[in-house]
Amino acid sequence: MALNIVYESSDKLEAFMKDVFIKVGVPAEDAAVCAEVLIESDKRGIDSHGIGRFKPIYIDRIKDGIQNPVTRFEVVREGPTTAVVDGHDGMGQVIGKRSMQMAIDKAKKYGMGMVVVRNSTHYGIAGYYATMAAGADMIGMTGTNARPSIAPTFGVENMLGTNPLTIGIPSDEAFPFVLDCATAVSQRGKIEHYERISKTMPEGWVIDQEGKSETDPSVALKGLTDGTSALTPLGGIGDETAGYKGYGYATAVEIMSAALQQGRFLKALSGADENGNKIPYGLGHFFIVIDISAFVELDKFKKTTGDILRELRASKKMPGRDRIYTAGELEYIAKTSRSKQGIPLNDSLKNMLRAMREEYKLDSYKFSFD
Repeated sequence: MALNIVYESSDKLEAFMKDVFIKVGVPAEDAAVCAEVLIESDKRGIDSHGIGRFKPIYIDRIKDGIQNPVTRFEVVREGPTTAVVDGHDGMGQVIGKRSMQMAIDKAKKYGMGMVVVRNSTHYGIAGYYATMAAGADMIGMTGTNARPSIAPTFGVENMLGTNPLTIGIPSDEAFPFVLDCATAVSQRGKIEHYERISKTMPEGWVIDQEGKSETDPSVALKGLTDGTSALTPLGGIGDETAGYKGYGYATAVEIMSAALQQGRFLKALSGADENGNKIPYGLGHFFIVIDISAFVELDKFKKTTGDILRELRASKKMPGRDRIYTAGELEYIAKTSRSKQGIPLNDSLKNMLRAMREEYKLDSYKFSFD
């Protein structure tokens, strides 16, 4: 199927998203943060978590009354190196950025900092927050739970969220090491992307109630919503390819995202009550920051990190492959390219932007596909 891809300036898309956020009641400063996090995903080539999720995950939830456009960031418990935050179902990007900055500030003063959050909403790409810490010359880690998607190993019921465990580490290279990935083989956002471009999914991403692979993204998304399909954990179906490892990591993130802050977990994150009515998701996050200079001189750390990454990339290649990448490198390459070329938009995204422009009377925006 022809996708009719066009490219649009990231600056224009970011400004448009900011103005739509303002139209639905998000304060201007917070709207800028939300748009920045979303467009950063597109800039990095992570099309599953950028503008494609703008309307369904954020705008629609605000309109449905299950996400608050005005964020109330409440610190309910705090120590020198720790804090517990209640986000009161506000904007996840705003909550995430403030929480990571709080952890960074504590680490600068005491060597380490950790902030946990309850009653939050989808905060975009976890790598944004880990990169914040790396940019401050610190090691940053973050994780979040999410609506039920992953089945436990040997199970078929979607119980765990895609629960990323993300880490950012500065190096002496032009980009930091940033490992940002779900604890599932794939994630709901990528399946949504496959549906938008009418592409069949690979075997092993999603299973049905019989434990068999489902490759139709539309069927998979419906099944993930009604509970008849589930994502497989990292490692895949069963234990032969070590699916229990992804299951274990997803569970660890679930615990860290709920138990420390006494937030919701597993099925309570479904976004619906017992009668099927929409309710806030009440997600939990955690942010951990380590001050490198508390352990070693920063320049030495960065060089050792860079040496490790360079040696990995210089190692012997598989036949037919001429390059090995390290985490964060592909995103850096994509960001460099897209800063010149722009963000790719398929027909589905173009139609979404046109509809929102009309709905919110933002006629001053002229896109490349007009």
